[in-house]
Amino acid sequence: MKATVFAVAGSLGALAVVLALVPVGRNWFVRRFRSPHRLRWITAALGALLMAALLGCVLSPEHLGWCAVVVLLCGAALVVGFLVAPTLRIDHAMAAQPRRVLAIGAHPDDLELACGATLAKLADAGHEVRAMVMSTGSRGGDSAARLSEASSGSEFMGVSKVQVHDFRDTNLSQHGQEMVHAIEAFIKEFQPDVVMTHSGHDYHQDHQAVHNATMRAARRHSSILCFESPSATRQFNPSVFVDIAGYVDVKIHAVSMHKDQRGKPYMSAERVRSLAAFRGSQVKTTYAEGFEPVRLLGSAVGEF
Repeated sequence: MKATVFAVAGSLGALAVVLALVPVGRNWFVRRFRSPHRLRWITAALGALLMAALLGCVLSPEHLGWCAVVVLLCGAALVVGFLVAPTLRIDHAMAAQPRRVLAIGAHPDDLELACGATLAKLADAGHEVRAMVMSTGSRGGDSAARLSEASSGSEFMGVSKVQVHDFRDTNLSQHGQEMVHAIEAFIKEFQPDVVMTHSGHDYHQDHQAVHNATMRAARRHSSILCFESPSATRQFNPSVFVDIAGYVDVKIHAVSMHKDQRGKPYMSAERVRSLAAFRGSQVKTTYAEGFEPVRLLGSAVGEF
């Protein structure tokens, strides 16, 4: 009987440590819980302490009583934690009428930086989110790595399909007509209710090129929102905001998955969080992402 209890306790401790520390487990915590890292480290610490106490029971029989108490307490704490964890889940309501959302960015990390929390929130609510990335970013980093990171970041946010093109970054304006054709084809296939892309108020020439191509390709579309990139100018003036309370850590983690670009100042967690807090203060909430509407049909947006 005692051996069975120890085996179950050891399995519970090992499961807690592995779940909290491996990349898949880390993604799971961040994508589902508020304050995910605190919860993750508490889980890992309790699991490690439980395993250490079990080891003490085996190696130090004279301290069996104390070790058994620690095993019992840690095991009970983990069980209670697993039962309480659902109350800490990120709050999101399911949309009564799901929409189709298409997000278009110039480089592999643009969508995560600009509207990663909004895309994750929409996906969680049952909306279908797809993405287009117009370059692999070969001039600004390792093309193969960035391509893989674009796929991983999109999957983490809940994007159902991402299409990555290989137009030459820093020179996307030279591929304007090709980008227009690619976006038109995607829109024709997907029939999105809402299209999101870069703002025209942006210093980066590639962002401007993708904005212009999207405006041409979606010229007959009723709802277009422009998101905020780190290179947005002072003229960027959002009037549509999405409350991203609970999703800031999701956005920060999605951005951090682009390891090829992690040395850039705008990739830091502090920058991402502070911008979300600033936009949140503009609409009297904790965190938000802001968008400039080119035009916006209320019935197309629905429950964002």
